[in-house]
Amino acid sequence: MARGDAEFVEFVRASTARLQHAAYLLTGDRHQAEDDVQTVLVRVYTVWSRIRRQDPFAYARKVLANLVIDRWRRPFREDATEEMPERSIPDDFADGLAVQEWLMRALARLTARERAIVVLRHFWDLSEADVAAELNVSVGTVKSTASRALAKMRVSEELVERVS
Repeated sequence: MARGDAEFVEFVRASTARLQHAAYLLTGDRHQAEDDVQTVLVRVYTVWSRIRRQDPFAYARKVLANLVIDRWRRPFREDATEEMPERSIPDDFADGLAVQEWLMRALARLTARERAIVVLRHFWDLSEADVAAELNVSVGTVKSTASRALAKMRVSEELVERVS
């Protein structure tokens, strides 16, 4: 093993699950999230010797956010055309799946910027200043966008409650 590889392997073990969960929240697609995390880990590895003594998770988080945002900005998108068949789900998981389904639908209704801000602010629990720095926007933009995004999510929650 090269110098620092053992540290990188430990970083991957400690960070992959959280990065995948965040990538899924950002993309709404489990397969795309897995691909994105692999890309992030490759990019982190290429600069590992420079960042390993700093905060490599913060670097990985920023790379992930930028990767997803760059894809949103590209005009070409590739979407799967086949539909996955429905699978039966045991009753034990029904409540958890309902909440997860609501969250993914609510996040899908948000714009790319709103979604990124909500995930960075509330999933990663970053401060407004940190979110602004990572997305290269002002703190005021983070505050107003987060407020609008959360209001949209509350409206979708109210709609679900009315239908139920």
